[in-house]
Amino acid sequence: QVQLVESGGGSVQTGNSLRLACAASGRTDPRSAMAWFRQAPGKEREFVAAVVRGVASLYYADSVKGRFTISIDNAKNTLYVQMNNLEPEDTAVYYCAADSRTWDRPPDATSAARYDYWGQGTQVTVSS
Repeated sequence: QVQLVESGGGSVQTGNSLRLACAASGRTDPRSAMAWFRQAPGKEREFVAAVVRGVASLYYADSVKGRFTISIDNAKNTLYVQMNNLEPEDTAVYYCAADSRTWDRPPDATSAARYDYWGQGTQVTVSS
């Protein structure tokens, strides 16, 4: 079992920054993938950013490239996303996700199908 607890959400104005954290506990593979997704009201959950630790690969949605930075502190087993220059379109509940499975051919790290553990989410609201 893996538990994920997000923190760091809040309400900010356009152009400001937030850093979200996701503390993972339980059995996590230090080579596995972790990611951030988000869901805005009335919309489907969408990919934001991911890291595949075993190969040190990073992935970003086009909408956040250049503004968001994903990172991981393996010693603390904590995933972060630094969000700069926030826009009203970034308003959503942000979810942390972790992949605990062993794959022969894993789904893409940008796909929700890759992840079997999810946090409860943290609200980010950006006002203009």
